[in-house]
Amino acid sequence: DSRPAPTPPSAPTAGGARTSDASGAGQQPQGNRSGSRRRRGGRGRGSGQGGQQAQGGQQNQSSRQRPNQQGGRGAASQRPVEAILGGDGPELDEETLERRRGRERNGRPVGRYLMAVSVRPEATQIAVLEGRTLIEHFVSKPADDVAQIHGNIYLGKVQNVLPGMEAAFVDISTPKNAVLYRGDVQFDAEEIEGGGAARIEQILRAKQPILCQVTKNPIAHKGARLTQEVSLPGRFVVLIPNSTTYGISKRLADDERRRLRSILDKVKPPQHGVIVRTAAEGVTAEEISADVRRLLSQWEQIEQRAASVQAPALLYREPDMALRVIREEFNDDYRGVIIDDPILFGEVNDYVSSISPALADRIQYYDRSVEPLSIFERHHVHEQLHRALDRKVWLPSGGSLIIEHTEALTVIDVNTGKNVGSSNLEETVYRNNLEAAVEIAKQLRLRDVGGIIVIDFIDMEVRKNRDDVVRVFRDALARDKTRTQVFDISELGLVEMTRKRIGEGLLESFASNCPECEGRGVSIDESLLG
Repeated sequence: DSRPAPTPPSAPTAGGARTSDASGAGQQPQGNRSGSRRRRGGRGRGSGQGGQQAQGGQQNQSSRQRPNQQGGRGAASQRPVEAILGGDGPELDEETLERRRGRERNGRPVGRYLMAVSVRPEATQIAVLEGRTLIEHFVSKPADDVAQIHGNIYLGKVQNVLPGMEAAFVDISTPKNAVLYRGDVQFDAEEIEGGGAARIEQILRAKQPILCQVTKNPIAHKGARLTQEVSLPGRFVVLIPNSTTYGISKRLADDERRRLRSILDKVKPPQHGVIVRTAAEGVTAEEISADVRRLLSQWEQIEQRAASVQAPALLYREPDMALRVIREEFNDDYRGVIIDDPILFGEVNDYVSSISPALADRIQYYDRSVEPLSIFERHHVHEQLHRALDRKVWLPSGGSLIIEHTEALTVIDVNTGKNVGSSNLEETVYRNNLEAAVEIAKQLRLRDVGGIIVIDFIDMEVRKNRDDVVRVFRDALARDKTRTQVFDISELGLVEMTRKRIGEGLLESFASNCPECEGRGVSIDESLLG
């Protein structure tokens, strides 16, 4: 039942140009954990569970567990800076260009990843493949101008302030009012009377216009979430207007961080904060300077529009999904970006030529009128998408995962299934859980599962085995750029975690609730209620 990835046909002939931050059949029925599920009682006896810890996390309010945080954009420190450098866009010499282009094989770039972009009237989809395996998938629909507004900047109007919730509802010209929590409000402490901690009703008032940015898309009956700490992401840096934030991605090596810090000292503009992204690795001071200037110009346009319009109004719209994903993901680890729409191909080619000229020849046009297969059929994306939408995932040794979504959280159940092992029960369960840990990390990224996630691994008696499974799980999550927070195995044998939710997941993008059962998955026998 474990189906290996099929071998795709040879790459198509492409016309035109080429192309953040950031694994023996048994007697048991499928999915049955009979013989592998241990009794809950007695778990962790003498193992010191009361002092559970996780590497690299913040102390949780509960003394029992401490989360491990992955992802995020890195810590920021504060220090004085100089004015921004002058000059136009970067001009790279041939040696730098050759280094940035990377290795080639038979005249084509050698890269680990491929991005395939399919444009249709009903949706634009982007598939990211590592080798032949689908690892991420993005979907944007025409109606997403209302639903997919993450990153947009608005001049909003406060509708009402709720002191009991420490929040305010803000009209940003979307169907549902957005919510702004006290912790996301920017204010001058000197303007607050009486001193002490400022309450939200002291900072905001009804009908007040405020400049704000969407940090979370509206989902179901919930409106968007806002912040007043605006950030403008570029290719190599993130500009944070009116801030002293100053930092460099922790994903970079220490030597590279020191080099970038010396550049940042020279190019950071006064009155504004800057965070250097992982994509800045190896780039020149001129490229970083040009990126900062581009973002400063963007911010000046936003300020000018804010001064000339009435709230509520849209001040800045994030680029279309394709440009957004390329800005965040595309680098010299990619062997190409293949696009089947001529208009989008031209836009992407122009964008990449302006921000990363050395990578512009990796943008390819896939001509649907002459190719016998669609771009997704050519790269076997469709069959992998079908598996990614299934609730059941098979593991290499015959075990399985069951992934269930609810409104409150996502639950993942680990089963031995057909995996009967070859030694003792503890070893079989241990190996099955290790496979599950790697696969769950992949599925969370591919399905873009966000919010609270609870994983029910199969019970293990040996403390070291439990620790190993959590460690392997955290290591697998380290490749995911989305911020995650993982706790140790609880007394009930559950691993609790969170993954930052920005918008709809893969399932929500492709599915809607059944009109018969309203999404419950069951039908009521009305005859028994008579």
